[in-house]
Amino acid sequence: MDIDAKARILTSGELEVTGRLIDASNATLYATSTLDGVSLTCIYKPIAGERGLWDFPDGTLAHREYAAYLVSNFLNLDLVPLTVLRDGPYGEGMVQEWIEIDQDVDLAQFFSTQHPELRAMAFYDAIINNTDRKIGHLLPDQSGKVFGCDHGVTFHSDDKLRTVLWQWSGDQLYESELELLRKLRQALGAELDLARYLTMNEIQALEMRISRLLEEKTMPVPSPDWPPVPWPAF
Repeated sequence: MDIDAKARILTSGELEVTGRLIDASNATLYATSTLDGVSLTCIYKPIAGERGLWDFPDGTLAHREYAAYLVSNFLNLDLVPLTVLRDGPYGEGMVQEWIEIDQDVDLAQFFSTQHPELRAMAFYDAIINNTDRKIGHLLPDQSGKVFGCDHGVTFHSDDKLRTVLWQWSGDQLYESELELLRKLRQALGAELDLARYLTMNEIQALEMRISRLLEEKTMPVPSPDWPPVPWPAF
């Protein structure tokens, strides 16, 4: 099924909640979206089920998750599962395609490897200022593709990058990565308008991070002023 067909199902299908991920701190519901007899398994995170965060007083987790998807999609990184915003049984929220992970992959070892899509994830997290890249937020599927999930605590206006993916710390950015940064900087506010989903401060901070990465031409290094690894790491 192509991505446009999947998007129609996730956006316009009948959303039925069939379970809940009990380990999540916010309402994270296992669901199916069905359109014209075709169903997709998905995750539904209603805004009404979000718990307030002292360091993210503005905006919503759902909107930041969607903005994170838009950035990945615009750059053709394909790191975030197909994500939409829509109404559902418990109100407006984020709906994201469910990824079946490869159970044969040992995430406790995989996260520290040199897998190229983990490098892409580390680069992407530096852009969106991901404050919570845990090991369990990595989703390798059986085709060898790696996705990332749980991007609600991103785009903070302060530098708060926290990740388990520090194996490229200080490495030179590839020319292809620099080109993506140039493309993103030029598109912000025009071809890629995030103003409906992020605050002005968050957008300005995003622009500053892009400019800094372009100027320094290196992957970020752990900050001495902020815990660089999320806890718990898994």
